[in-house]
Amino acid sequence: MKLLLVEDDRMIAESLQQAMRAHAIYWAPDALQAEAALAGETFDAMLLDLGLPGKSGMALLSALRKAGNVLPVIIITARDAIEHRIQGLDAGADDYVLKPFSVEEIEARLRAIFRRKEERHSNQIRVNDVVLDIASYTLSMGDISQRLSSKTFAIMHTLMSQPGMIFSKTQLEERLYGWGGEVDSNAVEVHVHTIRKKFGAEIIQTVRGIGYAFPGPKS
Repeated sequence: MKLLLVEDDRMIAESLQQAMRAHAIYWAPDALQAEAALAGETFDAMLLDLGLPGKSGMALLSALRKAGNVLPVIIITARDAIEHRIQGLDAGADDYVLKPFSVEEIEARLRAIFRRKEERHSNQIRVNDVVLDIASYTLSMGDISQRLSSKTFAIMHTLMSQPGMIFSKTQLEERLYGWGGEVDSNAVEVHVHTIRKKFGAEIIQTVRGIGYAFPGPKS
């Protein structure tokens, strides 16, 4: 995989290049060099810091999307306020990862993004005996099938896109902001309860004190 890393901290950049040797990583320390790289090269994804010198990472992302560029972008930043996360996702980021992060997490996020790209072609996510139809918002398990509301679909799509990964309540709430209306403090619990009521409690795992997860594929 060919990645564009836009990060002004040389130590972080070199550490990622060293740790992710399976990928070809081009490092741009600022937005201007990133734009030059994008103009001359084709990349599979971008890892983007927000706090860049000169033109900000958010401005770079916004310009990228306004130009119609659909390159997958993962924001990597120390800005952990929820308004920053919402702003980044609304600007067109595919994911938002807080520093410090592990290389394994970045690898998992990249795999999830490319799985979602494949899913858009197949219109289905299938894990074990559970199938989520993206076109019709229909969730099926064995003989049970139900069309989901947009926000319940958003929860299930997030969990099934990365089976086995634990999402906190805050992370799931962020996925609901783009679906219109206010997000109540107990919205995640309500949507999880709705799914469990129809498909059984085991369909979504509760990891006490951390969040929720969809069970990973059976061996």
